[in-house]
Order: sequence, then C-alpha cells, then structure tokens
Amino acid sequence: MFLGGRLKRLRRELGHTQSRMAADLGVSPSYLNHLERNQRPVTAQVLLRLAQTYDLDLRAFSGDADKGGEADLQEVFADPMFRDLPIPRHEISDLVENAPGAAEAVSRLYRALQDQRRRESLGLSPALTDDGREAGELTPADWVRDYIQAHRNHFPELDALGEALAAELTIGPGFESAAARRLSDAWRIDVRVLPISVMVEFVRRYDPHRRRLLLSEVLGVPARSFAVAYQLGFNEGGEILNSLVDQAAAPDLASQRLLKVSLANYLAAATLMPYAAFHAAAEEMAYDIGLLSARFGASFEQVCHRLTTLSRPGVRGVPFFLIRTDNAGNISKRFASSAFPFSRFGGACPRWNIHASFKAPGRIVTQVVETFGDGARYFTLARTVDRVVGAYGGSDDAELAVGLGCELKYAGRLVYARGLDLARPSATEIGATCRLCERPNCRERAAPPITRTLRVDELAKTVSPFPFAAP
Repeated sequence: MFLGGRLKRLRRELGHTQSRMAADLGVSPSYLNHLERNQRPVTAQVLLRLAQTYDLDLRAFSGDADKGGEADLQEVFADPMFRDLPIPRHEISDLVENAPGAAEAVSRLYRALQDQRRRESLGLSPALTDDGREAGELTPADWVRDYIQAHRNHFPELDALGEALAAELTIGPGFESAAARRLSDAWRIDVRVLPISVMVEFVRRYDPHRRRLLLSEVLGVPARSFAVAYQLGFNEGGEILNSLVDQAAAPDLASQRLLKVSLANYLAAATLMPYAAFHAAAEEMAYDIGLLSARFGASFEQVCHRLTTLSRPGVRGVPFFLIRTDNAGNISKRFASSAFPFSRFGGACPRWNIHASFKAPGRIVTQVVETFGDGARYFTLARTVDRVVGAYGGSDDAELAVGLGCELKYAGRLVYARGLDLARPSATEIGATCRLCERPNCRERAAPPITRTLRVDELAKTVSPFPFAAP
C-alpha cells in the first residue's frame, strides 16, 4: 500500500525526524524516505510495527482516503469559474492525500467566496459575516463538525464512562427515573417536569442556583431520558470532558463551549445506550431501529445517531453515515463513522429519496444510491422525525427527515435490505451537488436552500452528535 503522505503526516505530528522514526521501526532512514515519497509500498510488516510502536488504529491509518475532503474539492472545482480547467479526479485525490492542509485552505477560500457572493446578492458589505467574523473564517459549528468527523464520531473514553454509569442504572424505559435518583443522591440536583404554561418556549432548563433540572411536559419519554442523561454525564464526566476539550485545542472560546456540549451529548447517548449492550443488540436485531428504540427507550433519531458511533476496535458495527435535512433542503446535521462525500457547500441531491420521505411521514423509505463520478454504491433509508409535540398534536419541528446509510457491501446485515437483489440492485445516481451531476431536471426539482444565521445556543443543535442540545 502506498501511504507515503499519511506516514509523513504521522511523523510530523509526532515531532520525529526521519532518523528517529526509522530507528523506532527498525528500518533505515533511506528506506523510510522511499516510503514517504511513495517510491516503495508500506508492507504489512511495517504497518504492524507502526501499530505496535505508536498505538495506531490500522483500519483508520490504512483505510480509504478522506472521501469527504475529496467531495469538498470536487464541489469547489465544479464551480463555473473553473470550467476551463478540467481537473482530473486523481489530482484531487493526490492533493487531499498528500497535502490535506492545502486542500482545507482551498475549501476555506471557496467558502469565503461563497459568503461574499451571498452578501453581495443581499446588498450587504462583504467584509464581515452577520456574526462579526471575517468572510470565510471557520465558524464554531464548522470547526466542531470537522473535529467530530476527523474522529469518525467515536470517542472511546466517553463510551467507557457511559458503560460504567449505565452499569449502575436501569437500561431501557426505566432509565429516566434511575438517572434522576442518581442526580438527586450524588449531586443533589432535582428533576422536575413542569407544565408548558410555566416553561413557555423552553423544553429544558437547568437552574444552577437552586440545583434543579426543569423539563417541559411536551417532551416525550426518550427526550426526557436524554435530558437527564445529559445532565448526569455533564456532572459525572466533567473531568474527562474538560480533558478532551483541552486536547482538541479549539481556536476560540465559542468553539470550546460548543465542543463540550457535543461531547456531553455523546456521553449522554453512551449512558442511555451503552456500547457493548447496544452493539450486541444491533447485531442480534439486524439493525432494526424500531426494536432498538423499544429496548433502550430511545427515539428513532437518537438510535440513528448512536449507530454512527460504533467504531470500537474489535467490536465494530456497520459503518453508517447520517444526514438530517428539512423540506427546503437545508442540512442541519451530518455525521459518519466512515467516509461519505457529503455536500459541504449545498444541500442534499434531490434524487436522494430522503426528500421523498416528507410525502410519507413516519414511514421508512429505502434506496440504493450511486455517487456520481466514483460509482460507489450505498444502501440508504430515510424517515421523517417529530421533535416537540405542540398544542394541537402536531410538531413544532416536524419538517425534518433523517437519512441513514452505509456502503452497499454492508447492506446484507440490515433487516431493511432483506428481499433485495444486492448483487444487481437498481441504483439511483446522486451527486454531492447539482453542479457535479449537471442534470438540469434535477436542478429544477431541487428547492433552493434557505440560509440564516444561528444564535450561539442554536449551534449545538446543528453539530451535536445527538439531538438534545445544551441549555
């Protein structure tokens, strides 16, 4: 395997010279130089030495290149301004593989251009964005989302702590009361469910002075359980959460706070759905989301999120990716335990039937898709989700759909793919953006995304790995 770029990045991250790493691996500096320049393949023996010496996850180190980064650059170079520069796919792959920093810089420059175009179309000054940042500057939401994706949405320390907490609590429908007792006994925090007339527009509030967690009556049982698990994890895992945030070295305070919220949400899910028990149940039930929801007392969206985190070495689940969108095409969440070419500068392809799920609320629709350009095939399922029940039995946030998918080679393990001819499936070709597909009819069907600026307290809902946000 030719992994010179990754080997060089690893050496630089460790702060080693070629001579130091060569000595660690028991090879000559000249041989290591050949490996880094892709003049020699990295053999299985060298890979094993890397794993033993630097405690590497070989699956992550030697796996496919960053498809997300490739997809970003494909979107960038599909802009009409580059029409006279037919950049071949292998050049994009080489740039992402060998110079990931430069690839990210190109994406940021393009984001700045998009921001400037948007503001000029609105007659606004292109100098600053709505929140006072320079155009193109990475927002806290973008930074946290990229950080979580860089870890493939898997944080083993939080999974271990979640399992330890779950061992002392009741897993399943009785979780809420057990976790509330733990909060009361260990932290003297009372949990109260209050009428909507008292909570008004809030569904959850924590009063640090009176040490009370206040929940609205409109929250369903899974949402209340998650809220209690979040508060419990925030208190029990404070030291670990702070350590992880410090290690991440976020660029500003807002990103630090948002990352801690996201990690606390992850810990809440790891407590509500402990890794070993959840993975075993998922395999046993052929990843039936309805059955998993019933066993762990979680919602459809919570289970889907948890499925994207099953990357523990030796006990891995199906590597899923997840996307959440509204009826207008705005993407509010995207996570993956494997690489998937998400659109970074636009909405989901209109040919993907996640949009069709709005026509059949509450029903799961499935589809085999093939990404334009590379021909990779994926099995996907989608369903609308309700969040908060309103006064008339509807939902204040019902116009959302969650899409879950995996590479087609894993589809045979899913209950939803039974009866399908996976060897010769009927696949729908989709693209990261309409520019890549260049199908006029698709562009006519696609609703233009509606953009808006989010408040800081709303950002957590767009990047947290699970649907409950911090106060």
